[in-house]
Amino acid sequence: MKKLQAEFREKEFFIRHFGKEAYAVGGYVRDLTRRIPSHEIDILITHHPLEKIIEKIKPYGKVNLVGKSFGIIKFTIDGITYDIALPRKETPKRTKVKSHKDFIISADFNLPIEKDLERRDFRCNSIALRLADEKIIDPFDGIKDIKEKIIRLTNPQSFPDDPLRVLRVARFASVLGFTVDPEIYEISKGIDLTGLSEERINEEIFKILLLSPFPSVGLEELFKLSVLRQLFPELYILSLSVQDAIFHPERDPYGHHSVWYHTKLTVDQAKRLANYFKLSQEKKLALLLAALYHDVGKPATVQWEFKRGRMVITNNGHDIASEKITKKIFSRFKIFSWNGFNLRKMVPLLIRAHHRASELWQNREVVTKKAFNRLAADVNGEIELLICLDAADRGGRNEKPLKGLDTGGKWLLRKFKELKVSKESIKPLIMGRDLIKMGVAPGPPIGKILKRLYRLQIDNEFETKAEGLKTAKKLIEKESI
Repeated sequence: MKKLQAEFREKEFFIRHFGKEAYAVGGYVRDLTRRIPSHEIDILITHHPLEKIIEKIKPYGKVNLVGKSFGIIKFTIDGITYDIALPRKETPKRTKVKSHKDFIISADFNLPIEKDLERRDFRCNSIALRLADEKIIDPFDGIKDIKEKIIRLTNPQSFPDDPLRVLRVARFASVLGFTVDPEIYEISKGIDLTGLSEERINEEIFKILLLSPFPSVGLEELFKLSVLRQLFPELYILSLSVQDAIFHPERDPYGHHSVWYHTKLTVDQAKRLANYFKLSQEKKLALLLAALYHDVGKPATVQWEFKRGRMVITNNGHDIASEKITKKIFSRFKIFSWNGFNLRKMVPLLIRAHHRASELWQNREVVTKKAFNRLAADVNGEIELLICLDAADRGGRNEKPLKGLDTGGKWLLRKFKELKVSKESIKPLIMGRDLIKMGVAPGPPIGKILKRLYRLQIDNEFETKAEGLKTAKKLIEKESI
């Protein structure tokens, strides 16, 4: 292969201060090998005590010492932050249930760089590039694995010591588009994942959903690596739940019409629509989580019914069941807000309403503005997210990639705009302060009146504040408050 050339702004700075003892390592070198630019650059410096490194670089930028005890510091210079580390070795602690923290990490500036690379998870990440002369240090044939697009373990014996690596296998396979060495599946079967923190699990799942071109690849790897069975039983059982073959013709390569296969297709379709509409990362994550969990209530609601002249598999009420189960999953994994967006509130709302958008389309000849108002209110005005989830769900019955909304989705989006139903339009027109001005004393009666007024507003009984105040006056007089 061609010689690798590290190109980043402070390259000469590190060479000037540390010469041939400064290396780029890990993901930066892997992505450089793949000819893909990386913005995260990890620097490894050998034969310099940490205090000496800090002394040399401190005059030029800001040094963060949070990870100093582990031989890592963060260095920010002209707005760019670099992780700078000493060579390290990891010794697993003796614990029954392991987490990603169960290591004694020893930094040693005289440790050979090959020893530092040996502790890393995958061979494609166990590569270093010496900045001064661009010499590649690749003791585990990581570049060969990158060329072959395969994930192999750097050290199979130490792989079980950090259970988080099992989830990282799925993430890297999905994000990089690599296959997985079959040996990893065998080793993963015996690794207990129950000691992992919710925070780290969420981080890996969110990255699979947000960073993968096809999140279904990472989801399937989680299934094959026994992660679903251990950590996500609500998703695991979807692989054992069948769907009606007529209504859900999609089937996996082995002919199974499982809810799991439909779920994976739906997530991929949701990702395409999220990109098509250029959703923010926060809304994209909400949509993808809703797609992932939208059918978790199907196994609990499945039954056979005789209809349309045949026995049909049905899942009546699975949307409400899925909402309840998703709330429990979010509680278990302590999922609340992400970057200020309330996932805990929004995702269950989308799941509960995910069939109602289609119902508007199916009844388009008779449906009124009231129905559009109610639906918008029930999803906090996130109409676009709901329409995308509805379209992705339909798209999950077909392997053909969506390039935009289907006919039903386009009609819904157009109709919401024509009727001027939006996040702004469903905001309450009458507030508590308005009722106080009208002589209503603060207390529980105000809450009751506000709820009734909001229902009347959503039901299109009034559309302006002036009309709302007149309605409020009538309610107050009627209740004699």
